[in-house]
Amino acid sequence: MVALRRNKNSEKTMKRGASQWAVAWRRFKKHKSGLFGLGMVIVLLAIAALHTVIAPYPARPAPDSFKPLYEGEAAQPPSWKHPFGTSVMGTDVYSEVIHGSVYTVYVAVTVTLITMLIAVSVGIVSGYLGSYVDDVLMRITEIFLVFPSLLFILVFARLYQLRNPEPFWNIFGINVPAGLTMVIVILSIFSWASYARVIRGEVLRMKETEYIQAAKSLGASSRWIMLRHVLPNTLSQIIVLGTLTMAVAVLLEAAVSFLGFGDPNTITWGRLMEEGLQDLSTVWWVEMFPGLAVFLTVLAFNLVGDGLSDALNPRLRE
Repeated sequence: MVALRRNKNSEKTMKRGASQWAVAWRRFKKHKSGLFGLGMVIVLLAIAALHTVIAPYPARPAPDSFKPLYEGEAAQPPSWKHPFGTSVMGTDVYSEVIHGSVYTVYVAVTVTLITMLIAVSVGIVSGYLGSYVDDVLMRITEIFLVFPSLLFILVFARLYQLRNPEPFWNIFGINVPAGLTMVIVILSIFSWASYARVIRGEVLRMKETEYIQAAKSLGASSRWIMLRHVLPNTLSQIIVLGTLTMAVAVLLEAAVSFLGFGDPNTITWGRLMEEGLQDLSTVWWVEMFPGLAVFLTVLAFNLVGDGLSDALNPRLRE
């Protein structure tokens, strides 16, 4: 009995001594929908990394991307040879969707990084410093919140396309799509405001805690406290917001491209849907499969975000 009690006590001690991230991972593994979403995201990343191997046809504008057209297989329904069918232009929709996954990952990651960088900077500085700094930053945030963001995104994207026809930037030997990158920047500029307010609220609550007050009494500078105490303790919330931002970014980029304001030089899922819209009554598969890819990707990021929200919630107890 004594040995059994000692074992139970040691297990409790190990449990309490486990790091926050170990506890979060243990909780996340119990979240079935979150794990399912994580699996979907991993599959998306694998497809994007191996797109040249998986896709039977190269990406446009390579001549071989129109090989089904040369073989008289344009506008064909799904078959064993063309699982997602072919478009009116004679391209293989399956290959187009596979190649489009690269741009989807690029949009999701880049928009999230830029958006969260702005949101975290504004939210932490505004919440911790308070006073007139908080007033100024929150007024700016409110301006971005009341903007009709989608309208501004469409206008700025079209203006950039008209003034800068260069399709790609060569950065360290990598061709980066110029138009899509500008769409990403515009999406990020109009997406950070709501997240900044959420982070600011968390910082306001945290600012009154004992360890922050102790650091102040020991003479620590505001910058040191924000970087060493405030930022690490808001990291869990930032991660959750980041996964949700990825879902929103994919959906917004698809909407912008579907409306015809995306980058004409990149084959994104939204552009594939825009190209197939005119022939929807005859080649419905050109519209359905890219739309299904957008739906599954957004669902995956939302499931992961939901799982992380439960796993990183300090109010939940095992």
